[in-house]
Amino acid sequence: MNADPALSSFDAAMPLIDLPAMGESASGRRWRLREADADAAAAIAGAAGLDPVLARILAARGVDAEETQSYLNPSLRDAMPDPFVLKDMERAAARLARAIRDGETIGVFGDYDVDGTTAAAMLKLYFDAIGVKSLIYLPDRIMEGYGPSAAAFKQLHRDGAHLIVTVDCGAAAHEPVEEAAKDGVDIVVFDHHQMSGPPPEGAAAVVNPNRPDDASGLGGLSAAGVVFMGLVALNRALREDGFFKDRPEPSLLGLLDLAALGLVCDVMPITGLTRVMVAQGLKVLGGEGNQGLKALGARAGMKGAPSAYHLGFLIGPRINAAGRIGHARLAFKLMTTQDPEKRKDLVERLHVLNAERQEIEAEVQAAALRDIESNQRHADDVIVTAGEGWHPGVIGIVAGRLKELYDRPVVVIGVDEGTGKGSGRSITGVDLGAAVSAAREEGVLVAGGGHAMAAGLTIDPARIGDFRRLLNERLARAVVMARANRSLEIDAVVSPSAVTKSFADLVAAAGPYGPGNPEPQFALTDCRAAYLKTVGKGHLSLTLTSQTGEAARAIAFRAEGGPLGEILRSGGRFHVAGKIRADDWRGGDAGQLQITDAAPAL
Repeated sequence: MNADPALSSFDAAMPLIDLPAMGESASGRRWRLREADADAAAAIAGAAGLDPVLARILAARGVDAEETQSYLNPSLRDAMPDPFVLKDMERAAARLARAIRDGETIGVFGDYDVDGTTAAAMLKLYFDAIGVKSLIYLPDRIMEGYGPSAAAFKQLHRDGAHLIVTVDCGAAAHEPVEEAAKDGVDIVVFDHHQMSGPPPEGAAAVVNPNRPDDASGLGGLSAAGVVFMGLVALNRALREDGFFKDRPEPSLLGLLDLAALGLVCDVMPITGLTRVMVAQGLKVLGGEGNQGLKALGARAGMKGAPSAYHLGFLIGPRINAAGRIGHARLAFKLMTTQDPEKRKDLVERLHVLNAERQEIEAEVQAAALRDIESNQRHADDVIVTAGEGWHPGVIGIVAGRLKELYDRPVVVIGVDEGTGKGSGRSITGVDLGAAVSAAREEGVLVAGGGHAMAAGLTIDPARIGDFRRLLNERLARAVVMARANRSLEIDAVVSPSAVTKSFADLVAAAGPYGPGNPEPQFALTDCRAAYLKTVGKGHLSLTLTSQTGEAARAIAFRAEGGPLGEILRSGGRFHVAGKIRADDWRGGDAGQLQITDAAPAL
């Protein structure tokens, strides 16, 4: 087995030593070396000829020596299961194939977030490629809210669609689907949200790996992933029908960058098939790729080979900005237009919208912080904060920021015209979605649901106090246990000489990273801060110097004024933990440590 020299030639002082003595970390988490079987790591290093640190990273993630090469070079052909393992996929593919053969107009109803718009764009591009007319309906987040409505289905029907495909929604839309069926409209659902009961009656097909009777084991796919599987199934059905006898088959692989964007931005576990889809999608984006995504990435300052970080933190927020404070059709048009001038205009509009979203988000976050601090809500195990006029398009983002700040579940509710719209984010080990569903069933909420880490809800403002009490009573024990057991997993203790692009590239080989496959964290010990300054909005840029005189560049995002900033500015010795990334601004082999935590040295 021949190793890639780039994966075996890194040479820096990288002893895998125990963590040193330290005081309380800025985050309050206990640091510990991530568990990895030493024999497995040695076997991986020996069999594949890999750097010992990369071998340890792989071993800690459950990779064994025999599968190392396939893990480092994931193949969609090898990882892709038969799409018909998904419940109802055969019915969905058959109905879509019949519509295409018969020249029907196909309606598509998509959600307004990244996953929904990318899934809708994939269908539109596929239908365009085979010459099928499609009608796309993306709801207005503010005026229409989440999910399909009878009115939307009727509009698509009036415009000529007798078959409507819903993406990233529809699995719980019982009344709209049943009404559409009465009107003679077939509904095919491609969704991934949790279902508490049977699928809507009258649906032609409901493809959802998280429906109770689905045994595919593909519950880690988002809607974009499910739609990609659906297109594989549809392509096969059309091929068997002889549809491509006189015309070229469209390239499904060319849609994988859109699928990857939906998977990453919907925070799916980057394991198994999802990891392979994301890895291949990043390769597509780095090549010809979707021109809209490439242009948006360039405008956002994306440099180097595309990564999951770029999807989640540069491209995704700009796509999301359309659905949050504008309209999702802007993002959809960017991903589907073939006109370079339109593409350029859409990129600028989305860039501006994202800046506006950031301003609105900052205002709502500041107001939420005032409410939390003045009312001592941070003493609660679950923080529920509410305010008049808080924009519903940013409350989820704010909830996520506050969750990180207070290290406990947070629900943010915006009240407008006598109705509260809320969004919550949780911490690992606390099932917020189940608690919200329970509140709905008890009549405390008008509507609500979600999953373990996130939830959405509608509430009468008069019941917010009841809701706060219910969440705290139900989740207090889980929150206390989760916070008591919190830790920061460190993959290795390294010297400042490891903070280079070469080492960042080495680590990236085990990616893409995300939930279920966390990006490695590295510790640098006994450091001091030199040349420390504030940059941007509360970020700290600094040079770390070790006891031996080695130095490394580092940045700590949003650290100014907080516990992390206090440790870095202390003037004393400390240990830092973070992620090693290439420093594209300096270029060459320059690297940078993105600091996630710090602790005083003892």
